[in-house]
Amino acid sequence: MQLSTRYQQEDDPNRRDSGTSPKDRSSDESSKAAFPEPDNDFESAERPWTLLSETKVKSLLVVASLAAITSPLSTSTYYPSIVAIAQDLGVSVAKANLTISSYQILQGLSPTVTAAFADSYGRRPALLVCLTIWSIANLGLALQTDFTALLLLRCLQSAGSSGTFALAQAVTADLATRAERGKYMAYAMAISAMGPVVGPILGGLLTQYRGWRSVFWCLAVFGIVLNATIFVFFRETARSVVGDGSVPPQRWNLSLLQMRNGGQDSTFPRPNLDTVERRQKRPSPFTSLMLLLDKENLFISATGGLLYAGYASVTSVLASQLQQRYHYTAVQVGLCYLPVGFGSLLAYRTTVLLIDWNFRREAEKQGLRITKGRQPDVSGFDLEKARLEFAFPFVIVSAGLLAAYGWQMQYHMPLPAILITMFIVALLLTAVMVANAALLTDLNREDAAAIGAAMNLIRLLLSAGAVAVIGPLNKAVGIGWTATVTAVLWVLSLLLLGIVYRDGYSWRADVASDDRGSSTELAGLVRGS
Repeated sequence: MQLSTRYQQEDDPNRRDSGTSPKDRSSDESSKAAFPEPDNDFESAERPWTLLSETKVKSLLVVASLAAITSPLSTSTYYPSIVAIAQDLGVSVAKANLTISSYQILQGLSPTVTAAFADSYGRRPALLVCLTIWSIANLGLALQTDFTALLLLRCLQSAGSSGTFALAQAVTADLATRAERGKYMAYAMAISAMGPVVGPILGGLLTQYRGWRSVFWCLAVFGIVLNATIFVFFRETARSVVGDGSVPPQRWNLSLLQMRNGGQDSTFPRPNLDTVERRQKRPSPFTSLMLLLDKENLFISATGGLLYAGYASVTSVLASQLQQRYHYTAVQVGLCYLPVGFGSLLAYRTTVLLIDWNFRREAEKQGLRITKGRQPDVSGFDLEKARLEFAFPFVIVSAGLLAAYGWQMQYHMPLPAILITMFIVALLLTAVMVANAALLTDLNREDAAAIGAAMNLIRLLLSAGAVAVIGPLNKAVGIGWTATVTAVLWVLSLLLLGIVYRDGYSWRADVASDDRGSSTELAGLVRGS
């Protein structure tokens, strides 16, 4: 009987007996006994996790990450043009803001459908469908002439773009081993983080010099070019379809380049069907919600959501603060967001590497051998400690700097000091978000897209509430106290992460032990009959 995906463990012939269990458990034998022996060989350390070269892996991740930028671009390019759109369509700005609310509603819901489809049928068709919808919506937005069409097309635009970030995370899970997942997951996060940086500048410049319709024409062209790139070059990565890459997908799911080569890479050995993982028979949008019923998934997602919500809400008022206190134009304000984006990008080469380094360090301490390109077995391995150890100091330092940013702005400090502060916050917080996402993917590998959508849903619900509250709060107590309150909430969110850090391993062991007991009982009943 196959165990639930999350707690299924595989035997690793390279596993060393360290003689100690993670976090000084009562005994190594009892810890290992809690996890069942494998009944498949999906993660054998004797063969590469993927047969694709590192260059091909990075190329696929970059394309998936470019798709993930469509959602933040849709939002950030829209803000500078909303006043011009309202004037041109003859509606108030308050009414035009309803298009933002409708966008956010679809932004929270549509990824659950996209993720379920991608986990069942593959990442490539999901990306093609999403980008086709997004491109059509942008063409419609560029041509529409009344508010009703604007409202409906913004919903369609959200439906097309909102699931792409979860798809980028799923592609990362397909191609990267646990030991390297933090580094590769940073691609998607760092590139998507450039959306809120580039978007306001692009939207402001296009609206000012070419009119607001040019914003949507630009997005439509980007979507069409990216969709064509995926159609021609992007190969399927879902392990439920292609396994380690040696199994060809269905003919309709081949890239144009693969079709030209006959559908099979001649450098690969014969198809290894043992690496093809179980797939859902029917995609269900409720898969993401069901994953949140697990307390470890919920606690990790809630912590990430609180951090993201606080960061999004404080940076959302950065523009108005710069205009009010420093009298900057829209283009100058957009340029001030660049350090935030560069902080996220630099995290890929600095703080995110510490996450992967700590994974390898903990693996050595706990007796787990790491081989480049091989997926390590994690039965009896404390994933929570390996992923989250750096999160606590990073969040505490980020919280202190966030409070400092608020008071710097409150007392009209020199702008370089404010921008440097936000740069460091972005540098540290990106690493924490990568660690959270990597741990969730580790725990839900066969539902990688679904857990990404679940995390996205939590983040958007919390950030929507935070953005709604921060305006009145800022008006009532000032930006200094607003940032300080947010910083305190960040520190308090570590309580949830601390529970996962302390108890997550034992929770997984208990569930695996219960599942094994159920399997043994069922086997006894079958033999008795």
